[in-house]
Amino acid sequence: MFYYLFNYLHDHFNLAGAGLFKYITFRAAWAAIFSLVISLLLGKRIVKFLQKKQIGETIRDLGLAGEQSKKGTPTMGGLIILAAILIPTILFARVLNVYILMLIATTIWMGTIGFVDDYIKVFKKDKRGLAGKFKVMGQIGLGLLVGSSLFFNKHVIIKKEIVKDGVVQTATNAQVSFLQAFNKDVESSMDSVKAPVTTIPFLKTHEFNYAKLISWLGDGYEKYSWIIYILIVVFIITAVSNGANITDGIDGLATGTSAIIGLTLVVFAYVSGNINFARYLNIMYIPHVGELVVFGAAFIGACVGFLWYNTYPAQVFMGDTGSLALGGIIATMALCVRKELLIPIFCGIFLIENLSVMLQVAVFKYRKKKYGLEYAQQNRLFKMSPLHHHYQKTGMHESKIVMRFFIIGIMLALFAIATLKIR
Repeated sequence: MFYYLFNYLHDHFNLAGAGLFKYITFRAAWAAIFSLVISLLLGKRIVKFLQKKQIGETIRDLGLAGEQSKKGTPTMGGLIILAAILIPTILFARVLNVYILMLIATTIWMGTIGFVDDYIKVFKKDKRGLAGKFKVMGQIGLGLLVGSSLFFNKHVIIKKEIVKDGVVQTATNAQVSFLQAFNKDVESSMDSVKAPVTTIPFLKTHEFNYAKLISWLGDGYEKYSWIIYILIVVFIITAVSNGANITDGIDGLATGTSAIIGLTLVVFAYVSGNINFARYLNIMYIPHVGELVVFGAAFIGACVGFLWYNTYPAQVFMGDTGSLALGGIIATMALCVRKELLIPIFCGIFLIENLSVMLQVAVFKYRKKKYGLEYAQQNRLFKMSPLHHHYQKTGMHESKIVMRFFIIGIMLALFAIATLKIR
């Protein structure tokens, strides 16, 4: 909103300082500041309202230290996160940008699914919440929307150096400087490519077209590539949103981890959306995706601001309203910047939490079948799953667990960023 307003004032009235709003970094900084302020001020009001209405979390007796002290802690605090993301984004981002529209839709979509789940748990007193099949249907629906937009929307493209007679016509730095000096568009020396392409880490030939997965169909296989691409998008969004949901088990863990991941994605969005950085790093240049830096800044601000109330001992829980939305946002951003194959690295915390649950169930079933129920119950792979509960069972305080997970998350994030040059 402000981008269009101040652009108009700059172009028509030459208003001093209005030109600053053309810069992504300036708008991202203000988006982060507004997000933090909204989280802190609005958060305080929402927490008091939830406490007044006695909208508290029902705690199951899992035998974990300190769990009963959390009984009655307000939930549905994800509303704070949603507001702190959406309001600054609408104010400071170019809201007509295709990637911003996708992320706004993702935030509202997944936030609504999570809100319905929390509403059923809190107001209908049904601990099961929204049936799992409806959650999955909602995630699939979002995957179809995002996948279709990324594949079919004409504004979702990548730019490549022009190839003539099998030779890449790469502009030298001197040529780029010449073009810029005369206000020429450097992009005009590049080809626009509309294809379901992603980045493969660690390889020099680091681009991969998903259409190749169905090349065995023979001639004309490319026209069916939208099917395989959308299926992959659905899987990624479902997996990451569930991973964030599972990670939200102890105070501050999912929120802080999401902030670290968000910062990683902001770096990817900035370098991928800047033609000079993209050329220097020899990575995919994606026009218009740089605007996600503004959204990402609001996302990080919302997570950090929510930590004010969510760190141990938590004054409010985000509930599924927040956790499902965070996972959906992270997955969609990763897809937009074409770095979804790096998700197992920078979303490593989500991955190990997910795997711990899957392995716990698989090993239990195997041992039950082979050795009997009693043996399986006494010899579980983990003392409890997800993994953070295993460490709680060992007697480790949850604040220490959270901080160590944060350290691991930061290490994974730095490694993911380093892959921009490690090939």
